[in-house]
Amino acid sequence: MRSRARFPAVGRESGHYESFYIKATRPSGGLGVWIRHTVHKRPGEEPTAAIWFTLFDAEEPGPRATKASFGADELSAPQGCYIWVDGAALEPGRATGEVKTRELEATWDLRFDDPGRPFRHLPYKRLYDAPLPRTKVLSPYPSARFTGMLTVGDQRIDVDGWPGMIGHNWGAEHAERWVWIQGADLGGAEGSYLDLAAGRIRIGPVTTPWVANGMLRIDGAEHRLGGFDRILSTRLGERPTSCEFQVSGKAVKLRGRVASEPRNFVAWVYADPKGPAHNTLNCSISDLELEVEERGREPRRLELSGAAAYEIGMRETDHGIPLQPYPDG
Repeated sequence: MRSRARFPAVGRESGHYESFYIKATRPSGGLGVWIRHTVHKRPGEEPTAAIWFTLFDAEEPGPRATKASFGADELSAPQGCYIWVDGAALEPGRATGEVKTRELEATWDLRFDDPGRPFRHLPYKRLYDAPLPRTKVLSPYPSARFTGMLTVGDQRIDVDGWPGMIGHNWGAEHAERWVWIQGADLGGAEGSYLDLAAGRIRIGPVTTPWVANGMLRIDGAEHRLGGFDRILSTRLGERPTSCEFQVSGKAVKLRGRVASEPRNFVAWVYADPKGPAHNTLNCSISDLELEVEERGREPRRLELSGAAAYEIGMRETDHGIPLQPYPDG
């Protein structure tokens, strides 16, 4: 087990959210899936659970998405399983489930492996059990490879060696604003990946600068990016459907841009346990361009077409992406 569910240990009077999520894309790009198993708990109430499913297809007018919500009796974390929601299970090496709503029916049976090690975005393990930060992020399988089957409506999709990842986040509240950027097999190199999460935290009337934590794995070497000590050198120019960014590590500087057409994005409501809510936009078939400067090497460019994830969480509602008709919490 590379992580563990946190919701079983949350006291009744506490607020909590938690998500285990799967992102996988066809090696040639343009087709990808994003599946979330989530928990939402308001203070003094029983938790609720949900399954979120999105199929991104660049050849279609937009993503096909749906969400089904359940009560606490359909939520558990059995031994040997990360999370179970209404029969949809995520366990080491396998993810299976189905979601059926008026809008869409989908099933999945995916096996995965990842020879690499988990990536903890926070720099110290003790921070994952500390009260602060209020948002915790880690990637138990940051460079996973998936095989199996998806059915979406009457469409069957064979998944054969799709690169992707499995992530896990939880906390008492979401960041005021966040960005997540992920891409695998950078420049066609199997096993390479970028996994970057950045957030701005609201403290009273003040919102902090961007704090980014990420990992760049290329040529078999791992480069931790960002951190609290590199706030001044971290730059993000985020927009609803694109983001230009700059972040550095001990021996590497990274500049990049991630973007896709507005029609390829899905928009959801993400609620804080104590309220209010964010609008969250995600496209898992974005284009990614990177410029990497490593100490002692010439700068180089890496590209990923139609296979990167870009997510932005924000308070604004005028982003222009149709909002999915599902409440949260």
